[in-house]
Amino acid sequence: MKRPDFFEGVVVGIIASIAGSVLFATLTWIMFPANVLELIVTAISFAYIVYLLARSHEKTGRIVVLTGWSIVATLAWALSLPLTLFVLVHVALLWLIRSLYFYSSILSALLDLGLTGFSLAAAIWAGAHTSSIFLSIWCFFLVQALFVAIPTRMNRRSSSQHTPPERENTFECAHRSAEAALRKLSTISQPGDTK
Repeated sequence: MKRPDFFEGVVVGIIASIAGSVLFATLTWIMFPANVLELIVTAISFAYIVYLLARSHEKTGRIVVLTGWSIVATLAWALSLPLTLFVLVHVALLWLIRSLYFYSSILSALLDLGLTGFSLAAAIWAGAHTSSIFLSIWCFFLVQALFVAIPTRMNRRSSSQHTPPERENTFECAHRSAEAALRKLSTISQPGDTK
């Protein structure tokens, strides 16, 4: 299974936006808007986490992750957190789970944290300027779709060097041997040299 791409993230964003706006339009007739928003955030967060786990190559810990998410989401409901804090908890869980399952370096996870913060800011901006649930969710997931551009592993070497450590050590050893041989050859005087 290959890693998700940007267009797949766009499709996920469209589906989440349509589902969220339909839920909001139908449930505000029977529930308070703040409660509907909490329900939408929880449902979309759960669906996105299931999507991330399904698209991840990592197979271990899925039940633990879903159980942990369920416990935190239930606590967020039970504590009646303000909507802003409620959303932040769910966004933080999305970031944490994606970092655990898609990245193998802290720098990549930190870049994803920045992307997650930017996507939340885009969603807040869209919601404040348009009062549209659809556009708010759409902006959030459109920016989130860019997570595929973050390398899974970042270190001091350039991104063009993706050789396994075993091959790297073999190459470095051969390179040092070749340099030593060239130094030896350059120090041997040629038969015609008389200085």
